[in-house]
Order: sequence, then C-alpha cells, then structure tokens
Amino acid sequence: MSQQHSGLEPHGGTASAADTATARRASIAAFVGTAMEWYDFFLFTTAAALVFNVEFFTNENAFVAAMASFATLAVGFVARPIGGLLFGALGDRIGRRRVLLITVIGIGVVTALIGALPTYGQIGVLAPTLLVILRFAQGLAVGGEWSGAVTFSIEHAPEGQRARYAAIPQLGSPIGTILSSGGFFLVSALSSEQFFMDWGWRIPFLFAIPLLIVSVIIREHMEESPEFTRLEEAQELSEQPIREVFRTSWRQILIGAMVAFTGVGGFYVVTTFIVSYGKTTLGLNANLLLFAAMVAAVCEFVVLWIGGRIGMRVGAVRVAIVGSVLSLALAFPVFLLVTTRQPALVVLGMVIGVVAVSIPYAAQGAIMADLFPARLRLSGVSISMNIASLISGFLPMIATALVAGQGGAWWPVAVLLVVVAGLTLVGSMLAPRRSAVLEPAA
Repeated sequence: MSQQHSGLEPHGGTASAADTATARRASIAAFVGTAMEWYDFFLFTTAAALVFNVEFFTNENAFVAAMASFATLAVGFVARPIGGLLFGALGDRIGRRRVLLITVIGIGVVTALIGALPTYGQIGVLAPTLLVILRFAQGLAVGGEWSGAVTFSIEHAPEGQRARYAAIPQLGSPIGTILSSGGFFLVSALSSEQFFMDWGWRIPFLFAIPLLIVSVIIREHMEESPEFTRLEEAQELSEQPIREVFRTSWRQILIGAMVAFTGVGGFYVVTTFIVSYGKTTLGLNANLLLFAAMVAAVCEFVVLWIGGRIGMRVGAVRVAIVGSVLSLALAFPVFLLVTTRQPALVVLGMVIGVVAVSIPYAAQGAIMADLFPARLRLSGVSISMNIASLISGFLPMIATALVAGQGGAWWPVAVLLVVVAGLTLVGSMLAPRRSAVLEPAA
C-alpha cells in the first residue's frame, strides 16, 4: 500500500512541543466526546437488558419481551450506517471539528430525553414507539462520533505516534462502561428494586446533561485537523466522498468492517448478552453482573492503553491478530466460567472475555485509518465501522434466539463469538502490511 494512497503523510521531522501540546488537546477532546458517546450508548444496552423489557414492552412471555427490547437496541445500530454516511461525508467536506460538535450534542440531548420518557404503563404503545425513535436518533449521532474522533486524533498525532493516538479515543469505551454500569450499580444498590424500576434507572440517563456541557466546552476550543486544513487550502477536498470511497476503496471498506467486528460485536456478546443471560436464565443478581462489567471495564482501559503503545512498536495489525486469536480461543472458557454461577468466576469470565475482545479494539482505529486516503478517510472509516456496528447490533438478539432454541444452552453463543473473532482475524490478515506499522518504532 503506497503512502500516497494511505494518506498518512509524514509530518517531517520530530514533533515540536507546540505540535505535541496541540495533539494532546485534540486527543483529550476526542476522548471526552467518545467517553460521552459510549456512556450514553452503554446506558441503553444495560437498560435494554434490565429495564426496557419490563417497563416498555408488556408481555407475559419473558423471551418475547427480551427480544423486543434487544430489537430496540438493534434499531440504533441500523441507524449508525446512515449516520456514518451523513457525518462521514460532512467531515470530509466541511471539517472534522464541526462534525464532532454536532454528534456529541445529538448524543447527549437524546440520552437525556430517554431518561424523561414515560413508560408503557403511563402512555401505552406510544412509549415503545418514542423509545425506538429516540434510539434511532441516537444511532445517527453515534454513527459519526467514533470515526470522527479517531480520525481527528490521528490527524493531529506527531510523527511516530499515530498508533498510540489512534488508541486514545478507544479509552472512552471503558470509561463509558464504568460510568454507565457504575451509575446503574449505585442506583440499584442504594434503592429498592421498585424504586429502581420506577425512577432510579432514569438518573444515569439524566446525568448525560452535565456530561454534555463539559464535552461541548472542551470541543469548542479544538483546532481543525491539520491534514484537513492542508487539503482545504490546496483545494483537494472530494466533492462526493461517499461515491468516491465506494468506487475506489470498496475492498478496504470490507476489510475495515471485518477488523472492527470483534471490538464491537464481540464486546456486546460478552457484556450486554451475558448481563441479560445471567439475570434471566442463570438467575444471577443484577448487581453482581453490573459489578463484573465495571471490573472488566477497568481491565479494558489498561489493555487499550498498553495495546496502543505496543502497536507503535510491533504494528497495529499484529496486535489485532493476537487479539482475534485469543478471543477465538477463550470463547468457550468465558461462558464456562459465567455459567458456574459462582460470583468470583462470573466476574473472572466477563473480565477475560472483555480483555480478549479489547485487544483488537485497541488496534482497529490505526488499521482502519490507514486504509483510506486523507480526503476520504472519515467517510471510509465511518462506513467500515458502521457496517460492523449494524451487524453487531443484532448479535444480542441472535444470541438470545440461539439460547432459546437450544433450551437455555450457552454453547451456541460461544460458537457465535468464535465466528466473530474469526472474521476479524481474516480481516486483519488481509489488511495491507504497511498498515501493520503506521510508523517506525522509536
């Protein structure tokens, strides 16, 4: 893969202190917004497993209610590719900074509205209808957030540190998990079950308002990506980035989607599905499952931080390959541990699962950004990521159906995780070898 096609042009020499400071501010802005994104999105996934199936979908059959709740979860993933197309094209046309402001505002406002939404018992069928509409709107905004944050961070990164900076927005995922799971855990632990189901679950959603204010303040002071500024000054921006990226880079889009599949889909299998399965099928306490999710998120943060640094040394592709192999090999042990119903082993199982799928997640931003030229990068990364997200959004629902079809047996879900990890392994091996090392090791 030529450097011209990759669009990852060298900055020319060692980064100055000013360049490094600017890169750090950009990465913090990307990280804060991404943490906000995943906080809001994980709130919905947790609520889908614990609350929405009861408060918004009334059915005596627990399986049908769970399927309806997860279907609402999937709606957001259906919206993500549309948001990816919209905001990817806007980012390649009007700039990364403007898009990142729009997406974070959209995410925060919608999440707060979900927290204020009346239930089925209060307004009937209008409640799930409004929930689906808000979920779709949330998915649109999320569709442009991650790809914009990763692109923005990479394009500000000093020479020799792009793989490291590509992993920084990924840190928003565990922070979002800790905040969302922690919020639900505290509300659930400090209140009665009735209060939690009636009002308590709303508190973490409404907490999105102060988080939104902080995110907007930080992002308002961002400087535009230097690579976008260069393209704009040289009048080299694409007039139709979506059409052009599909015409010239469709293979890279498929490879990027495969690379992202484990970090997104695998994560939802070992978190959202396990929370639902643990509560409804195994009869585990919700607080135990939320605690396990928080511990796993702390471990994920460490893995992502280390993975970005290792990617600088040995290459992002190698990191993704190792993570895919581990995810594949550990799929069955993870569920064996969870199904013991022993609290310590349940926590260990979720930690192992999250750590495994987080390794390729640490590397995917660097790999995906290197697949596309700068003038098409945000569009290409957005489309790739959201293809993976669209499929991933249906995985908890598919896993629930597989378990029900096998009388509550867990092994079909382990097989599903093996397939997901296998696709990422193939995609990582197909990624151009130049993207194996975005820059020479220091």
